[in-house]
Amino acid sequence: MSKIIQTTLIIFLCTTVQCNTQEKIKKTDDHTVITQKKQKISRIELKEQTRGTNRSITFDAGSIITSLNENISKSEISSSEWENIVKQTSLIDLSKIASYESPTTGRFSDRALASTIIITSNGKTYQSASFDAGIPPKELEGLYRLLKSKSGITKRGEPKLR
Repeated sequence: MSKIIQTTLIIFLCTTVQCNTQEKIKKTDDHTVITQKKQKISRIELKEQTRGTNRSITFDAGSIITSLNENISKSEISSSEWENIVKQTSLIDLSKIASYESPTTGRFSDRALASTIIITSNGKTYQSASFDAGIPPKELEGLYRLLKSKSGITKRGEPKLR
């Protein structure tokens, strides 16, 4: 009789206990946020280009490399600044970054630089769809604004962010 109870108890416990997964889903307001095992962001690049201008700003844990029409400069970035960038990046669902739609289309007629954000995380590269410089998709706005402010590159006449 005790073996039957023990067996029943073991089967009951095995069927009701859930395994821990590396992914947890939390509901916040009207957004679903997926938190995954900590991602290792190793590099973030902001590219902006049009027919006459080619600008690339690459961020990693120790430096910022800026290229403007093949003129390259390198500067240091503090670990706290890098952590701020990584924190902002963690708010983005990297698997959906390519599907975020641009709110404007000036880049199609050279009225704006065509911009993309490229993020390397855990050895995998994620690239956004192109958008007009200064007017990123709302999902990328915080990261874009932070990258532009840390790069030190500003341009008169560039559209203001929403």
